Amino acid sequence: MTDPTTADLRDLHRRALELAGRAVAQVTSADLDRPTPCAEWTLGELLRHMVSENRGFAGAAADPPARPPVWDDDDLGDDPFGAYQDSATAVVKAFSVPGFPDRQVEVREFGVFPGRAAIGMHLIDNLVHGWDVAVSIDVSYRPDPELVAAGLAVAARVPDTPASRGPGAAFDARVPVPGDAPDFQRLLGLLGRSPSWAVPC
Repeated sequence: MTDPTTADLRDLHRRALELAGRAVAQVTSADLDRPTPCAEWTLGELLRHMVSENRGFAGAAADPPARPPVWDDDDLGDDPFGAYQDSATAVVKAFSVPGFPDRQVEVREFGVFPGRAAIGMHLIDNLVHGWDVAVSIDVSYRPDPELVAAGLAVAARVPDTPASRGPGAAFDARVPVPGDAPDFQRLLGLLGRSPSWAVPC
């Protein structure tokens, strides 16, 4: 897949958040202690991470950026789905500002990136975390081929180095998958997920 246009990338990003949101909408309070493919997080902790990342990217994308940074604003209140939806709406709105793709954006402690790169980073984060949520509660999760192709294009650029992958880094180490695996399974492997992960019995 060639790189999508800015307009297409923003649309794909919005669709990734909507897809993840449909999985989050099916989470109940009884599910929050469930394990997830992110070994260090329960489902409740994963949702807090997703909300804090949405709020963090939205704050970083503001002009001027939010001060102090809001990367650790992970309060779900008594409505995790509502918190996710509100934070997703905020980041989609922030990314839609004219000129944003060409601005420089500080992303947590990981550095400064062009706005377009920040959109791609956030897209794959939500696309794969949406799967984390869905598999944790055993519900269907089917990204469309265009969304998967865009995710693969972004994920393939993540360096395979200790600074980028592993403990304390933004992404887990790659997980090998068969060469003929479906594209979404390849994407999961690129971002450190085993496509066969299931909730432990």
